[in-house]
Amino acid sequence: MRTLTYAMNLSLDGYVAAPDGDLTWSTPSDELFQFWSDRVGETGQALYGRRLWEGMSSHWPTADQQPDAAPAHVEFSRRWREMPKVVFSSTLDSVGWNARLVTGDAMTEIRRLKEEDGDGHLDIGGASLAAAAMRAGLIDEYTIVTHPVLIGSGTPFFTALERWVGLDLVETRAFPDGVLMTRYETRR
Repeated sequence: MRTLTYAMNLSLDGYVAAPDGDLTWSTPSDELFQFWSDRVGETGQALYGRRLWEGMSSHWPTADQQPDAAPAHVEFSRRWREMPKVVFSSTLDSVGWNARLVTGDAMTEIRRLKEEDGDGHLDIGGASLAAAAMRAGLIDEYTIVTHPVLIGSGTPFFTALERWVGLDLVETRAFPDGVLMTRYETRR
């Protein structure tokens, strides 16, 4: 069975985005950007909700073609294009960039994907999609990259749950600017 990981940047007060979708509070250092790029390189398949897909697909497919593109951005762009992706949406008609669209029941499809053989873990992104997977008990790992900032409100990383979920800390790593990565496995 493949591992499903939810990994995002997070404010200290628990948000992945400010109320207006602003993400500038989580601008990564070079070392943190490389961490995210390496994760993309190791991901067997990424699962996106519509809003995150629209943000990623509006920038990364051609980011390496910008005249001022840094080498790390060129690498990330290439890795992102090559990574297989599944986009879950009831409003989109099509997706590109090595992605396929799922318009049906997301949790049924995620369960099926977890049961498939494949290289690399499954990475879920998008707060709404991840929240549904969290409530369904499908997430095996949480990789939380906490930034030392309080943004007050916005899109939360965690959703309300019907029951507690036990987690085991399996890794920590400090990055510049007071950023801390913690990785947890779900107790089964």
